[in-house]
Amino acid sequence: MPNVSKHADPTRVPVLDLLRLAAVGAVILYHYGFWGTASHGVQKVALPYLAPVAQYGFLGVPVFFAISGFVIAYSAEGRTPVGFAIARFSRIYPTFIICMTLTFLVTLLLGHPWFQVTWGQWLANLFIAAPMLGQPYMDDAYWSLVIEVVFYVWVALFLAWGIFPRRIDTIIVAWIAITFVNELTLDIPLFEKLFMADDSGFFAVGLLIYEHYRGRRDMRLYSLLTLAMGTATFQAVHKLERLGVHTHGSFDPGVVTVICIVSLGIVFAATRIKSVPLPASFVRAVGGITYPLYLLHLQLGYVILLLITPVPDALSTALVVTGTVVLAWLVWRFLEAPAHYLVRDKLTLLASRHGWPSRFGAGKSLSDPGRIAAPVEAGRIANR
Repeated sequence: MPNVSKHADPTRVPVLDLLRLAAVGAVILYHYGFWGTASHGVQKVALPYLAPVAQYGFLGVPVFFAISGFVIAYSAEGRTPVGFAIARFSRIYPTFIICMTLTFLVTLLLGHPWFQVTWGQWLANLFIAAPMLGQPYMDDAYWSLVIEVVFYVWVALFLAWGIFPRRIDTIIVAWIAITFVNELTLDIPLFEKLFMADDSGFFAVGLLIYEHYRGRRDMRLYSLLTLAMGTATFQAVHKLERLGVHTHGSFDPGVVTVICIVSLGIVFAATRIKSVPLPASFVRAVGGITYPLYLLHLQLGYVILLLITPVPDALSTALVVTGTVVLAWLVWRFLEAPAHYLVRDKLTLLASRHGWPSRFGAGKSLSDPGRIAAPVEAGRIANR
């Protein structure tokens, strides 16, 4: 058994790294055991006999959103809007470009006749939201990145207006109110995208879990957390009708409800666990590979899988998923960190030359005076 005290890193919430891998594992199960790559005209599912379980793996994405709410609140602590924007951009964009380009090249060279890509599609995907430029995503999993970026923009705006995190309760109440008004009455597509009305409850849960992590313990927090969890569960169930039409599947709302409540409860519990009986380097690697793995697993994985065999089976699928994990590790180990630090340092230097600091000075945090100060080491987990 590893020596936890020797290997534990107090600057991380280690169980969240493990939960990220579990969430991306659920998404992989969904894509290889239920959904396949139908949107590309390839009606292949690698493991159809797992469909009754695999079909619920789509919930791995909103669980990511809940974790993101926690981590983004952590990342924003003590940062100016410019510093927050630099931290987020340098964290997600270089890795996205690397993985998107790898997917493009593999598909271009090996994907025919199953997949078709163009240089115009690659150029449009440089902006992440490729459909806004009339091109499809390079990989259908990229839709969730657009939602993440919208969330980052709102947090940056709230920081600029001086209301985050001081007015977090008001922000969440207003956000949930807009969500229900749009979902139950207006159903305006622009509102759905602008206010993330399909997933706002999950982000709100993460933000409130961070409030609890900081030491807040009041009835308003617990009431809002209950409301946010209820909203998240409602949103997941509300999606089922559209998801059923899209995938031709049949989903049990009761199962979705249980999975949502249990998953969000696990995310909350994870922030209370300070160490795990695993080497810290292993836990960091687990957390590190999840983002590139999410970006690489679907289209690139299916191109390789269908190249190996036109009729995927358990062995070929296991080999492809394992290979994708190894590729994600290589990206994380050798490419992601240098690209992240290069972009971050260049942008930070550029901002400082224009008089835009990345962090608030001592005593200038936006937090309420009565709140428990965030740990000094908050920045490291915020890099996730």
